[in-house]
Amino acid sequence: MKEFRTEMAGHAPRHFKWRVEAGVGVITIARPERKNPLTFASYAELRDLFQALQRARDVKAVVVNGEGGNFCSGGDVHEIIGPLTRMPMPELLEFTRMTGDLIKAMRACPQPVISAVDGVCAGAGAMIALFSDLRYGTPAAKVAFLFTRVGLAGADMGACALLPRVIGQGRASELLYTGRSMSGEEGLAWGFFNALAAPDAVLAQALEAARGLAAGPSFAHGMTKKMLQQEWAAGLDEAIEMEAQAQAICMQTEDFRRAYRAFAARQKPVFEGD
Repeated sequence: MKEFRTEMAGHAPRHFKWRVEAGVGVITIARPERKNPLTFASYAELRDLFQALQRARDVKAVVVNGEGGNFCSGGDVHEIIGPLTRMPMPELLEFTRMTGDLIKAMRACPQPVISAVDGVCAGAGAMIALFSDLRYGTPAAKVAFLFTRVGLAGADMGACALLPRVIGQGRASELLYTGRSMSGEEGLAWGFFNALAAPDAVLAQALEAARGLAAGPSFAHGMTKKMLQQEWAAGLDEAIEMEAQAQAICMQTEDFRRAYRAFAARQKPVFEGD
């Protein structure tokens, strides 16, 4: 925790909860009385935290969850939607770019990000879940890309780029045009959720997955995350060359040598991320 606190000195988040346990950072969106909506300030603080995580060597994985049986209901109607209707175009563009910067920061940090989704997961909350690396849900989860419900396009924060890749073009088109909720069972069947758990167990499942990743070769995990993103627009020959270079870099790490020594000694490797 020391390195992270040094990087975040004077910038401790005030609009959500943050803690680190054994290399796993836990973000809890905590406005349960309103189903955990975001404000201008919480958007910015989430962006800043994920940007700082690029330098946090002691945080190996991140879990995002919400309090009170819901994940996140998106932008607060009164604190975001209302003010947006009165803003001029330059301020609107500043806001929409800032929300996109949150997603970019989530993808740029080397740590795998895991969302534990229960109840309402809508708007920007659905985008945070979508751009997580792994997603665990509950049968009660309701994931809605409901931008069209407030008169906006489904093209928000990268939804049109990633959602079709996760659940397919036709299913994504339906959700983005109608704004209807995707149930937990649909999300599992369509590949949005990696697994479902009971509401009182979904956070524990996400934390277990995060601890497993945190105990692994974190430099190599970061490389996997980078390649998963950079190869979206790559042709096959280009992707193979990118992966050849990425793997050669990973072969220079001490974790790679540790794994070999452990294998030779018939032991389980203990990775340290270097």
